Amino acid sequence: MTQGQGEQRPPAHGGGADWQRDVLRELGDGASGSGRPAAEPRRGEPTLRLVHPASPRPGTTAEADAGEGASAPHDASPPAAAPHDAPAGHAPQAPAPRAGTAATPDPGRPAPPAAREPRLPAAPSPESSPTLDPRLLLALGSPLHGDSVSRRTGRALRKLTSSVSQDVAEQTRIARELQQPVTTGRVVAVTSIRGGVGKSTVSALLGRTLNHYRHDPVLTLEADTALGTLPVRMGAEAVRWTVADLAPVLQPSMKLTDVTGYLVPVSDGGWLLPASRGQVGPPLDMTAYRKVTLALRRYFAVTVADCETLPGEVARTAMDTAHARVVVAPTTAEGVGATRQVLDWLARLPHSALATTVVALVSNTPDTLLDEKTATGHLKEAGVTVVTVPYDRHLAGGGPIRTDLLAHATRQAVLRLAAEVMGRAVRVR
Repeated sequence: MTQGQGEQRPPAHGGGADWQRDVLRELGDGASGSGRPAAEPRRGEPTLRLVHPASPRPGTTAEADAGEGASAPHDASPPAAAPHDAPAGHAPQAPAPRAGTAATPDPGRPAPPAAREPRLPAAPSPESSPTLDPRLLLALGSPLHGDSVSRRTGRALRKLTSSVSQDVAEQTRIARELQQPVTTGRVVAVTSIRGGVGKSTVSALLGRTLNHYRHDPVLTLEADTALGTLPVRMGAEAVRWTVADLAPVLQPSMKLTDVTGYLVPVSDGGWLLPASRGQVGPPLDMTAYRKVTLALRRYFAVTVADCETLPGEVARTAMDTAHARVVVAPTTAEGVGATRQVLDWLARLPHSALATTVVALVSNTPDTLLDEKTATGHLKEAGVTVVTVPYDRHLAGGGPIRTDLLAHATRQAVLRLAAEVMGRAVRVR
């Protein structure tokens, strides 16, 4: 399915009943504790349903909702005709209604209002907010290419004399890893030990790479409300609905076209769900995160979750429940040492989370003093794969990421990282 075909359903990643069972198992206790009565099942609807009040979909109005049920029912009986043998001067009497039928209304009395099914109050639709101040966009200027002109020229000359078949074979292998079919939606959690090391940048690169190679829907989700930069890195001009806003809206009967109405379409494909509207707000609730990720697995083959930094509650939950994990580590002595402690914690989890974890060792400056080979070996001792993401002038400038301006070494590193992550996510049942 291409991103432009909104009327088609995505390939099934698991039965709807399984999804509903997962949601009720994970969140049923919290819903029952809220004091709301359980919703009665209706004819033609799934037996298991969420009882959160549904917000109106974008594009609908309250007037349109009020117009439902205003037309007369098709099975209304016509007024009874006057009997032919009524004596003169006497008003004809209407026959007594039969058992089980409604009496004919008296024309002299106003008709009672049509009974309408009680409806829960709809949540207000949030306002759209720009992701970046227009003045800051002007300050960014023209984005730089990740490779300098001399480096691009040298690489072009080397390609003339190098073996092309080896490069083609490697690209084919990576593409095969990225395009592996999935039976249920896969969740990839990305986190780090502290902020500012490139966690959101790596999440945006993974989301765009997977969307480029896969033919099914890919979602990049932000689970960090601390003014995260993921919407800016993904190129979103404005955001509206957040993870917390969408949690009470999702229902099992929704289609993909219903869900994408609450998401931000990415310019080069894929979808984005932010965690905030560019303002400091309350932290994301762990229950809301689990409900949204469980629900959206039904519609998206892969969800890349840009989580808060460890040891946050949502980050620990995401790392514990995801199918694959990426820990972003800066190329510094403190960053590598703290990341090693995270890996030792993952090794103690009961379901061997370390086997599905990949470390992205990111260089944020061209003048890295730490020996890269030594840092990589220290992390590999924990039993994980380490992919080095080199310094890139285009990424260092901030702002929206343009994949055509990435350095050649950065593109190759991101491809290897995405292939390693996808291979581990598919192997998990």
